[in-house]
Amino acid sequence: MKILVINPGGTSTKIAVFEEEKEELKVNLDHTAEELAPYKSISDQMPFRKEVILKTLTEKGYKLEDFDAVCGRGGMFKHIPSGTYAVNDAVIQDVINHPYGEHVANLGPYIAKELADTVSIPSFFVDPVCTDELEDIARYSGMKGFERQSFFHALNQKAVARRASKQIGKSYEELNLIVVHLGGGVSVAAHHKGRVIDVNNVKDEGAMGMDRAGGVPVCQLIDYCFSGVTHKEARKKFGDQGGVFSYTGTKDFRTVENKAFDDNDEVCMGAFKAIAYQLAKDIGAMSAVLRYNVDAIVYTGGMAHSEKFCNEISSYINKIAPIIRIPGEEEMRSLAEGALRALHSGKWETYK
Repeated sequence: MKILVINPGGTSTKIAVFEEEKEELKVNLDHTAEELAPYKSISDQMPFRKEVILKTLTEKGYKLEDFDAVCGRGGMFKHIPSGTYAVNDAVIQDVINHPYGEHVANLGPYIAKELADTVSIPSFFVDPVCTDELEDIARYSGMKGFERQSFFHALNQKAVARRASKQIGKSYEELNLIVVHLGGGVSVAAHHKGRVIDVNNVKDEGAMGMDRAGGVPVCQLIDYCFSGVTHKEARKKFGDQGGVFSYTGTKDFRTVENKAFDDNDEVCMGAFKAIAYQLAKDIGAMSAVLRYNVDAIVYTGGMAHSEKFCNEISSYINKIAPIIRIPGEEEMRSLAEGALRALHSGKWETYK
């Protein structure tokens, strides 16, 4: 089975070709600001990005008839369980009208369907950020009407959990895992027998990320929001200018680590230790969710390449369960694997 994978980003579109699980091609297609400027909405970019992909495939010696399916990264849709979903008209309507939020990843299923339909093959998306398998009790916050929501790095979390399960020698559905995604954004999730039953919403709570504030003191937040700032300014401050960046002035984790350990920068060392401390607290909380019956704690994402950082986190929680490191993010492979599971089983989910 040959799969074309599409992962749209803000200023680029990544594509990859897989023959079963073997990657044959991986290309990052950059888009200039001038090229994207004419499009009023993200969904309007679809024809442009589609043509760039087709041109690149031709240059690399591929035609659409070579593929058995096209799989695009999914974005901000309604909350749905984990799985591989066929792209249908309901998906496309939510991409165009974006009732759940406009995000560049929404283009993934849109482009996938446009390409796949021309040669009558299936189009899919897999484990979007809106994947929701929370237990009902996990939805409670501290205020009625403010329900906790599931937004996290579902694609990488699920793929890494399956990979860790193989290392352990059991199926994903047999294990209790805590998966810790360590990227620009961070998420800590409790995986119980194949389902993510609790996770910190990367937009609202939990440990700070490189530029997201995570959980902040509520009363101070209320005072800030009534200090004369606009709604847009407040959202930007806590969603794009918070976290480690607010302390150090950089969003590059490697810069923070190098300054902390090579230059003895106290501010960077403080932020380095603080994010590890906060992540350890989240891991402890998810351990309680799993009633301390944890088979493994799994680190993934770009920051998991750092042995110093992983050791700092582990110094707090290494008595809970064995620790597995699977650094990096293999989103393209994760998408291909999701499509392959659907094609080989002949089963996939329907978005309604």
